[in-house]
Amino acid sequence: MSIAEKLNRVVARHDELRDTMATQTDLDSQELQRIAKEFAELTDVVKAVEEFRAMEAEIQDLADLIADPDTDGEMRTMAEEEFNELKHKIPEKEREIQLLLLPKDAADEKNAILEVRAGTGGDEAALFAAELFRMYQRYAEQHKWKFEPIDINETGIGGFKEASANITGKGVFAKLKFESGVHRVQRVPETESQGRVHTSAATVAVLPEAEEVDVHIDQRDLRIDTYRAQGAGGQHVNKTDSAIRITHLPTNIVVQCQDGKSQHKNRAQAMKMLRSKLYETERAEKDAARAADRKNQVGSGDRSERIRTYNFPQGRITDHRINLTLYKLDRAMEGDLDEVIDALATEDQAARLAEIT
Repeated sequence: MSIAEKLNRVVARHDELRDTMATQTDLDSQELQRIAKEFAELTDVVKAVEEFRAMEAEIQDLADLIADPDTDGEMRTMAEEEFNELKHKIPEKEREIQLLLLPKDAADEKNAILEVRAGTGGDEAALFAAELFRMYQRYAEQHKWKFEPIDINETGIGGFKEASANITGKGVFAKLKFESGVHRVQRVPETESQGRVHTSAATVAVLPEAEEVDVHIDQRDLRIDTYRAQGAGGQHVNKTDSAIRITHLPTNIVVQCQDGKSQHKNRAQAMKMLRSKLYETERAEKDAARAADRKNQVGSGDRSERIRTYNFPQGRITDHRINLTLYKLDRAMEGDLDEVIDALATEDQAARLAEIT
């Protein structure tokens, strides 16, 4: 199918949805919401198509004006300048339309569950995991997102064996979805007397937050345990069984939450995490089925994959999936991650465009 045929279909579908919303008064709320969502997504494409076609029509008018022997010299010069300017804008507008036509990731607008775990490297890995957790917290703050810790397992020296948080806001998962994987740190630990650089690692997982409509969970498939919270957190940690651990028996997925003082709140957070894990498992299976014979340029997002290195002696951060190196490590650890994350998103767009063109 040519690009012109695709655009004609998009415009026709947009008009069909508009007419349906205007004339069909017996639609239930769920169907109306679905149609309105699709209509809104197509509106940006149709607007870009209209602008593109207007540019093409203007280029043709200018070409006719330039070719007309009765056009005076000054008018022809102005027409040629405008003609050349529009000609240069056409490829840019075509790319904009192509990007708008790319299939949308249904999870992009969802909130996210962040999990950070210490990997190889003992205490140094745990310290690095804590720094990564705080890095994402600062990044969330910069984007005006809400960052709510769910469960933190501290080591006692300021490190985290594992930590999780719920991040809510506009387009959270779209920004953070490429962060899943192994993050490696190279630096001299404070306990290293010889000044040798050590390498440690932490694992990051970012899951789209699933709603109840996304995943059905049978309560009979759950084992729910309560226990007393461990580590820092206030007087309640030693007095009440407020912490919750939920095991999903069919998949053996285990989630836990001990951050809140309320057992009810901890249970709700744990269920949110479980839904997200099951949703992501289903997404991963579908993605694997669709892309069994290829690997995305930005990486599979597999947690076993080393994706980034943080080299403290050199002040360097390197993302291995796109061979991007920035000497802005201090700023990155303060949450200034947009340059890296935007580059990953651009590479992903380019890879997906290459598949359909």
